[in-house]
Amino acid sequence: MSGGGAASAPPAFAISADGAYAARLAGQGDALYPERWTFDGPEPYAVPLPLAQPEEADSEVLALADGQVLIHRRVADRHAFALLYPSGAAAGPRTGEHQLGSVEAGEGLRVRLLPPSPDGCGAYALAVGAEESTVWQVAGCSGGPRRAAVVPGRCSGGVWLDRAGRLLALDREVDGRTKAVAVDLGRGGVVSPLLQIAEDSDDRLLLAAPDSGLLLIRSDAPGEPRLGWGVLGSRRPVRFPECLRLEDAHPFAVQPGQVLMPETCGVALRVGAAGLALWRPADRYVFRFGAPAGWLGSGRWTPDGRLRLPCATPEVPCGIVSLSQPPAPPPPVRVRVRVDPPPPPARPVPLQQAPLR
Repeated sequence: MSGGGAASAPPAFAISADGAYAARLAGQGDALYPERWTFDGPEPYAVPLPLAQPEEADSEVLALADGQVLIHRRVADRHAFALLYPSGAAAGPRTGEHQLGSVEAGEGLRVRLLPPSPDGCGAYALAVGAEESTVWQVAGCSGGPRRAAVVPGRCSGGVWLDRAGRLLALDREVDGRTKAVAVDLGRGGVVSPLLQIAEDSDDRLLLAAPDSGLLLIRSDAPGEPRLGWGVLGSRRPVRFPECLRLEDAHPFAVQPGQVLMPETCGVALRVGAAGLALWRPADRYVFRFGAPAGWLGSGRWTPDGRLRLPCATPEVPCGIVSLSQPPAPPPPVRVRVRVDPPPPPARPVPLQQAPLR
C-alpha cells in the first residue's frame, strides 16, 4: 500500500490502491492532459488521455484499479467528476469520458480528491466549508456523487485505516486545535477520536499501514512539530525518534504486507526539494539518497521491501527506479570486562566506637 494514502491532496503522480496503475497531468504550460501509467508490469508504459480541450492546472487525477482515471475539474460554480479511459474506436477521440456528476462550489468551499479507496474502485472527495466538512463518494456509486459523511469542523489530510475502505482518518480543526479523528463511512460517518497525544497539541496522521497497524504522525506535543510513529490500537505511547528530526521531511509510502510487524515496515520520505530517505521503526538510522533524475515525488513499496519510484525525463519519459531498504548497521560490539565482585560489607560499628571523621 502506498501509505494508505497521502495526508493531503493526492500527489502529482497518483498510484492506484493496488499499485497496478498511476495517473498524472502531463504536458507543459497550457497544454496539459491526463496520462495513465501501467505501473506494476515488467516495463512501465504511459497512455495519454487527451480530450478536445486541455486541462486546467488545478485539475486532479486519480488512477483506479480497473485502469480508468478519475478527473476532478472546477467548472464555473461546480466541481465536476468524470472517468477517462482509452477509447478503442477506430475513428474519433482516443479518450472516452463518462460523466459522474458534480458538487456545488459554495462560497469558500474547497474540494479535493482523497487518496484512492483501498477497495480499488471507489473514490472520494473532501469538501471543506467554514464550519463542517463533507466526504463525498464520487465514483463506485450510482446516481452521481453521494454524501458519505458530514464532520463538524474544518478537516484536512485523509488516510485510510483499513483494507475495506470503511475507516477514514481526517485531521479535524476545532477551537484552534487539530486532532486526527476516525470517520466510519460504514455507519453513516460516525466520528471518534484517533490521536490525543496531549491536551494542547496538534496531532496529525500522515500515513497508515493497515496490515501492520503502523501510523506515521506529525505532532508538536514534544515542544515542536516532530515526526513520530505509533501502532493503531496499541496502548504504547507515540515515539519521536531523533533520527526523524529531518528538516522539511514528508513520508509518502509505507511497506505493505508486514502483518502485525510494524517495526519492520519500510517508510519512504521526501526530504526538501530533491532528497529521499528510507527508514524503519526497528532501526535508529535514516538512509538518505539523492532523488533520481526526473522523480515525480511519489512511489510505492512492494511487500518484499522494494521501493518503486516513477521518473520522467526527456530521454526516458516513462521510467521506474527501484530501491531496496539497506540493511541496518550491525550493533556495536560489546566488550566483556571482568569485574570482581565487591567485598562483603563491613560489620556495623557500634555507635560509641564510630570514628568522628
